[in-house]
Amino acid sequence: MIPGTDGLGEQAINKIAELALSAQIDEAERLEVQVKTDPGRLAQGELESLTIHGEGLAMRQSLRMQEMKIHIMSIAVSPLKALMGNIELTQPAEGTARIVLIEGDINRAFNSEMLSNQMQDLGVEVDGKPVTIDTQQVNCHFLADGKVALDAKILLREVNEIRDVSFTTTPRISADGRGVLLEDVQYAAGKELSPKLTKALMDKASRVLNLSNFEMEGITLRIQQLEVEAGRLTLQAIADVTQFPSM
Repeated sequence: MIPGTDGLGEQAINKIAELALSAQIDEAERLEVQVKTDPGRLAQGELESLTIHGEGLAMRQSLRMQEMKIHIMSIAVSPLKALMGNIELTQPAEGTARIVLIEGDINRAFNSEMLSNQMQDLGVEVDGKPVTIDTQQVNCHFLADGKVALDAKILLREVNEIRDVSFTTTPRISADGRGVLLEDVQYAAGKELSPKLTKALMDKASRVLNLSNFEMEGITLRIQQLEVEAGRLTLQAIADVTQFPSM
């Protein structure tokens, strides 16, 4: 807390903001909001900066972020409401965001009931014959060379046979910056099954990696950069803020 700032300033805003954010998140191992201001700026309706830092944030659709950090500078707010600990923006603000996703969390999302149901009863062609397949398990791997690998176990209903599908892809930022697309498929030897199945798996990955899954009320993200390392994906983004989450 900045010396001289009264208790209805930073401390109150921090606490109210944390409660408002918590209401939108299913679970958090750590969630902190840090506001920097002083009485003079607050009286004029300005916050110097606002930082949201969370770890182990469980979002809707069984999605979890290993880490999220949003930093916003020079925020115009309603001074009277800010003094009561309520952040109400009087004009949009822009900041930066960093999101870290680890493959274990992505795999839980892939294999959640909601997404798994979308990968059942698919009609495809295998070995020149029409078959119906069910996807039993999907695993995503973030590789040290910057690629993303997908492995899947597929049940061919007609012959009650399990097949393995395995391929690597190159992640790209979508044209609108709202998500991550997988391109340039390279199959492991003997692990190609069906182009339609491959497309379904890649579409599923794109749905999981759409930024709308990780956003909160009034905050939208646009990816500027992505980095794939062994076991994790890091996204650097612009955060457009039109309102702060309310209780």
